[in-house]
Amino acid sequence: MFSASEHEPRLYRVVANRIQSLIAEAGLVAGDRLPSERELAARLQVSRASLREAVLALELGGVLEVRGGSGVYLCDEQVEEAIPEVGPGPFEVLSARRLIESEVVAIAARVATDSAIDAIWKAVLEMEKHHHNPASNEQADREFHLSIARATGNSALVGTMEYLWNQRGSLWHRLKEHFQTEELRQQTLGDHRQILQAIVAHDPAEARRAMRAHLERVTRTFSRG
Repeated sequence: MFSASEHEPRLYRVVANRIQSLIAEAGLVAGDRLPSERELAARLQVSRASLREAVLALELGGVLEVRGGSGVYLCDEQVEEAIPEVGPGPFEVLSARRLIESEVVAIAARVATDSAIDAIWKAVLEMEKHHHNPASNEQADREFHLSIARATGNSALVGTMEYLWNQRGSLWHRLKEHFQTEELRQQTLGDHRQILQAIVAHDPAEARRAMRAHLERVTRTFSRG
């Protein structure tokens, strides 16, 4: 069992601890199916987003197995060191990005030069070109958001966005693996085009709205599945 860090508690680790306690109390053994996500969230009195992060952390640690369309199952017993510390949870990062990146894009919409806009447009084209190549698409997605930060002309904001992007660690990628869909990829492209159009029009309010709507939609998709 584990506890959250004293200096930087991670809610998903606290919830994961509680899931393991529930497993022990229920006497579940390897191969047993856990209660549904909805039932677990109600029993533990946590949001489904927090529960989902905790389950994914336990999956990364080899404690649980998530089977699409079937449920969550208990794997062979693992020692506590097998559960990795994977940094901020995906929903923590998305929350920070909604707050910060919405303002970054508003600044970019006010001050972006033609060359900065060209760089953002190039990233959108790269995402479209590599739509079915996850690694290349991810790189183009990163370049899109960082190009917007660079368009502000503020290196501190660029550094902040690089930090936030780099927090997309193992939990984020496992979440994306389980819940990313073709529909979400298409919606992301559409969102990015709307954000770009607002920057081209030098419309800070619309750019802010479009970025916030984009990140809120991603959050809803990953929290509801």
